[in-house]
Amino acid sequence: MTLLQVKNKTNFFVIGVMSGTSLDGIDLCYVHFEYVSSWKFHIIDAQTIGYSEYWQDRLRTGIALSSSKLVQLNNDYTQLLSEVISTFIKKKPEAPIDAVCSHGHTVFHQPNKGKTLQIGNLPEIANYLNQTVVCDFRTQDVTLGGQGAPLVPIGDALLFSNYDYCINLGGFANLSFEQGNKRIAFDICPVNIVLNHYVNPLGLSYDSEGRIASKGTICLPLLNDLNALGFYASHPPKSLGLEWVQEHIIPLIDSYEIELEEIMRTVVEHCAFQISSVLKENNLKKGLHTGGGVYNNFLMQRIASLSLHELTLADPMIIEFKEALIFGFLGVLRLKELPNCLQSVTGASQDHCSGRVYLPNNNIKSF
Repeated sequence: MTLLQVKNKTNFFVIGVMSGTSLDGIDLCYVHFEYVSSWKFHIIDAQTIGYSEYWQDRLRTGIALSSSKLVQLNNDYTQLLSEVISTFIKKKPEAPIDAVCSHGHTVFHQPNKGKTLQIGNLPEIANYLNQTVVCDFRTQDVTLGGQGAPLVPIGDALLFSNYDYCINLGGFANLSFEQGNKRIAFDICPVNIVLNHYVNPLGLSYDSEGRIASKGTICLPLLNDLNALGFYASHPPKSLGLEWVQEHIIPLIDSYEIELEEIMRTVVEHCAFQISSVLKENNLKKGLHTGGGVYNNFLMQRIASLSLHELTLADPMIIEFKEALIFGFLGVLRLKELPNCLQSVTGASQDHCSGRVYLPNNNIKSF
């Protein structure tokens, strides 16, 4: 297909692929996008493939690896990702696929130092899959002086404009909303990346429905210290990464030497306070709430109570696969050479069209 044909194309069948910081697994979303006066979408199939303990450990500790071992991790993860996507594709042998649009997995994200790395974005993935692959969406934005995150807000603006705001409760809580004629978005606070950290030693992937947290009491001194962290007083654009959590959140919590239930209860209150404060400050009422955190009933109750309005949940497919869906959409915009990163969101020097396009047989179209 020629470049002109792609630019004029109004129907795309793509697979969006996402791996988040909470290490829940790899989300795959097979979706049809169509443009008729505005963008519409239909999720045809979606699936989450959980990580083995082996891969959870490798990804969790990737940030501490030497350069050579990081290269090996990138190679191995690209192979793993290819196998997972290939298995997903084989279940639909007659289905059309215009591209696989993959986020990869973030090992480190330090935009203020001009650094970000998502593994699984090596050119070989196109050959493994024998598909056009669009990936590595964050690097160009960081090069242009942006945070490289969040990237989902362009999808919020074009696919979910009937909501006042969109919030995703994953490893981190990130928010997106219209302010004037601009899309504003930023990370609010860590959520599952901290909560999961403290229940993982119990053999639990997460605190189901927030039951452990609901039994605890708030440690007020810890809560005050968490809320006083400098990040919360800074203005957007701003984003968070695992490094920030490891440097600021975990050592602070551990310094208190309190019981697990008290930790979980305090962290939930901290998250709910930060999220509700932002909602009230910007007078945001009707929201789309997605991500695994929405299944934490106790957390959602606390956010609703502190923000003083009822929270309604989206369709389960949107809750669980919205980020994979939107990375599929970012790939479509990249193929059409339309802006998919917003200056108002990331703080980059300009709106831009980000991502690498890899074709099978080592044909590479860069940014």
